[in-house]
Amino acid sequence: MNLSELRPADGAKQSANFRRGRGHGSGNGKTAGKGHKGQKARSGAPRVGFEGGQTPFIRTLPKRGFTNRNTKEIVSINVDRLNIFEDGSEVTVATLIEAGVIKNPRDGVKILGNGELTKKLDVKVNAFSAGAAEKIQALGGNAEVI
Repeated sequence: MNLSELRPADGAKQSANFRRGRGHGSGNGKTAGKGHKGQKARSGAPRVGFEGGQTPFIRTLPKRGFTNRNTKEIVSINVDRLNIFEDGSEVTVATLIEAGVIKNPRDGVKILGNGELTKKLDVKVNAFSAGAAEKIQALGGNAEVI
């Protein structure tokens, strides 16, 4: 087989000038392949999800809960994750993203107190738990809320 022998599968391509419903001689005249009468023979198709007047499935399901517009999507990480930074360095949201600790924080970053911190760091993020701030300051670091 070579490139000159390649061709589309049978029935995959139709001629561009085929016109439906233009007389018996075309082989697709009169009803133009739509059969006789009925909803599928009409020009206006029903909307997506319409079930012929029966209550649509999506409306039979109960509504549950609500979406709070005022909620915040805050990314939380534990203090032990901060050990990847060098001793005495400044840790901000940008440096956390750069280091791959977090991805894309929408509304902020909060440091939680699980784990042990072994390095003195200057941490500047949106929020701290009481335990996390305590652990950072115990090593001589600084926990600053931005």
